[in-house]
Amino acid sequence: MIDVDGYRPNVGIVLLNADGRLFWARRVNRDGWQFPQGGMRSDETPLEAMYRELEEETGLCPGHVEVIGSTRGWLRYKLPSRYIRHHQRPTCIGQKQVWFLLRLVGGEDALRLDASEKPEFDIWRWVDFWYPANHVVNFKRQVYERALRQFAPLVETLLSLELGPLPHDDPGGPPTKGREAA
Repeated sequence: MIDVDGYRPNVGIVLLNADGRLFWARRVNRDGWQFPQGGMRSDETPLEAMYRELEEETGLCPGHVEVIGSTRGWLRYKLPSRYIRHHQRPTCIGQKQVWFLLRLVGGEDALRLDASEKPEFDIWRWVDFWYPANHVVNFKRQVYERALRQFAPLVETLLSLELGPLPHDDPGGPPTKGREAA
């Protein structure tokens, strides 16, 4: 499903733990790390797509999380030219996304990267809040920054902590605890 402007509707998921750290996962057979995300089906609302993608990519069900918020409107990014399939119609030039901030309310043992037949991720870890904005692939950085900036006040209020501003080159967000897929 591609809109008239060439953007594929998509949802993104920022999963927060009780310490204010975020779920960060490596794509299978790639070096790239990212938040869970995925395309919307034509018969889905963004919330329905988010719950489907959450379960497919992390094994978490609605009872494992609490929805804290979502971004206002669509956040868009364009794909680099090398990723655009110019021979396909309609041509997808990028993605438009609604991002959701979720809090893990169950134990992290519920996380299962092998919950679907074709896993998206092979390793996950918890990282500092701003870490993903500086470490995702370049063409997604602006969207990650915008989503995290919208979510920062919610996280600060929810967890009674101060995240501070987005650092430009986050040196201190190396991975902490995480797991490989079973």
